[in-house]
Amino acid sequence: MEKASSENAPPELAQLKRVLGRWDLVAFFVVAVFNLNVVPSIAANGGSTIWLWLVSMVLFLIPQAIAVIELSHHYPGEGGVYLWTKKYFGDFHGFLSGWCYWTNNMLYVPTIMLYFVGVSVFVLGPGHQHLADNKAFAVTVSLLLLAILVAVNIVGTVLGKWLSNISGVVTAVATVTLVSLGAVVCLRHGTALTAADFRIPSDIRSPLNSFGVICYGLVGLELASIMGDEIREPRRVLPFAVTLGGVVAGLLYIVSTLTMLAAVDKKDINVIQGVVQAVGLMSNRVGIGWLATPFALMLSISIAGIGSVWLAGSARIPFVAGLDAYLPAWLGKVHPRWHTPAPAILVHGAISAVLILINSFGAGGVQEMFQKLLALSVVLNLIPFLYIFGAVLKVARRPEDGNGIYSRAVLLAAGTAGFVTTAVGIAMVFFPAKQIESFWLYEAWMFGGTAFFVGLAAFFFYRRVSLSPIPGRVQG
Repeated sequence: MEKASSENAPPELAQLKRVLGRWDLVAFFVVAVFNLNVVPSIAANGGSTIWLWLVSMVLFLIPQAIAVIELSHHYPGEGGVYLWTKKYFGDFHGFLSGWCYWTNNMLYVPTIMLYFVGVSVFVLGPGHQHLADNKAFAVTVSLLLLAILVAVNIVGTVLGKWLSNISGVVTAVATVTLVSLGAVVCLRHGTALTAADFRIPSDIRSPLNSFGVICYGLVGLELASIMGDEIREPRRVLPFAVTLGGVVAGLLYIVSTLTMLAAVDKKDINVIQGVVQAVGLMSNRVGIGWLATPFALMLSISIAGIGSVWLAGSARIPFVAGLDAYLPAWLGKVHPRWHTPAPAILVHGAISAVLILINSFGAGGVQEMFQKLLALSVVLNLIPFLYIFGAVLKVARRPEDGNGIYSRAVLLAAGTAGFVTTAVGIAMVFFPAKQIESFWLYEAWMFGGTAFFVGLAAFFFYRRVSLSPIPGRVQG
């Protein structure tokens, strides 16, 4: 099977600059995978979520790292999951995988913008937190941040990587601050957390739903591989960066969750602003209430970096699909001066802007709508991982591929564990969270939304093929 290379790449692809080094990628992976804002929504379900974190790390995160390293070794080019799925399962499945990955992020990026609004108001000091509930303020700040991130990523990956590098450092400092503060509170005032808090609760609906969200929180190792043609020596630096970045991100999740469980009563945790509120509560207890403001500033920078990473990485999917002629060809163009996929980034930014407006002014309860959007995002995001782990299983069964990183036994174990865990994670999200009032409306939303996006992918793919068939394509 022919390997991708810069020599036989399309002209637009060959123009991309290789600017990402080893430590750039480590910071990139930590920022992409670890999202401190996910911690409150998970910790709110109690101590049993620690077991879910551990299970997910062993059965999903580690297999994900193995899969990314192995598949990046065989096919290191731009496109990542899209490229791998197309190589092993055919053109339609490649497009469907990339489509789900992209559309998920069209829902996720607006959520990041709203997270930024909810946290940044704490930077303004006491008495300004109410601005997070002001729709005009939330929309204005969200759209402004989105415009800045779009501009940064169009100007160039060099500029974007510094934002992710700074965000990675700030995320580490914020996490150390959270954990250290929690440790001080526990030492001075003790904790009400006991062994009983780690038992599986009688009502397992929320923990079941959390399993899919936890898997969703652990994705991201595959993101830099989507930018394979912008990495210096990808076959050499990716294994180290994926391994270290994944381990650091996983440990940060577990330690942060334990800290919040030990220091803050779960009923006091707010889904969006929970981390800042927790730091404010703990800092007041130890007499350094002023700490909440600089912490909110650090977290705001971290959130902006997360938004930049996912906007930049996921925009490469329509870029490569544009090169393959499944989507309009202009999506596969690069900026003549900055050599970035500017049209794809602009389209992603525009769609995210529309979704920000819809989410801000749409009817319905905020908590319930958030959970429904999050759940659908989880399903769309995990579908490509079924293909990733399926591709690993195919590599394990094809000795002719040869010259891989891992043995056949390791690939079979990683592929099987990852595929089963991903499928279970998707199924678990269909169990409604406790904020959902109507079970049947939720199920209609989940099944209908999944069918809609998959059906839309099929429509675009087969319409394009029927209008302009390309000889030699393998139909899935």
